[in-house]
Amino acid sequence: MDITIQYTFLPHTDPEASLAFYRDRLGFELRNDVGQGEMRWLTIGPAGQPDTAVVLTPPFADPGITEGERRTVSEMMAKGTYAGIVLATEDVDGAFAALQGGDVEVVQEPIDQPYGVRDCAFRDPAGNMVRIQQQR
Repeated sequence: MDITIQYTFLPHTDPEASLAFYRDRLGFELRNDVGQGEMRWLTIGPAGQPDTAVVLTPPFADPGITEGERRTVSEMMAKGTYAGIVLATEDVDGAFAALQGGDVEVVQEPIDQPYGVRDCAFRDPAGNMVRIQQQR
């Protein structure tokens, strides 16, 4: 069996801010831009990896979401506990240096983890946890 990851989804609260973070700060490519305003889906992905993509989605696009669910999702996003992504690099310290400052919220500076990686963490504009890891 040959299975790969094609898409994964992360919510956004501001499509322009999320696009600026993933495209301008992380170097991802914008591959598709559908919708308008807050109801906008952005498909992005790492350069040179056309078969792997992240879809930045409006968190409340599902018409069946209740007000209580909307409130819970909003609270979890604000705390950074709703969604996340783990990225890989060969130079986590260099990536950290390039990303810190400006409007990027640092959660964890690069450290060696006991499970064999060196990693750091940021929050994207919607509050999603973005971890960047380097194999040791």
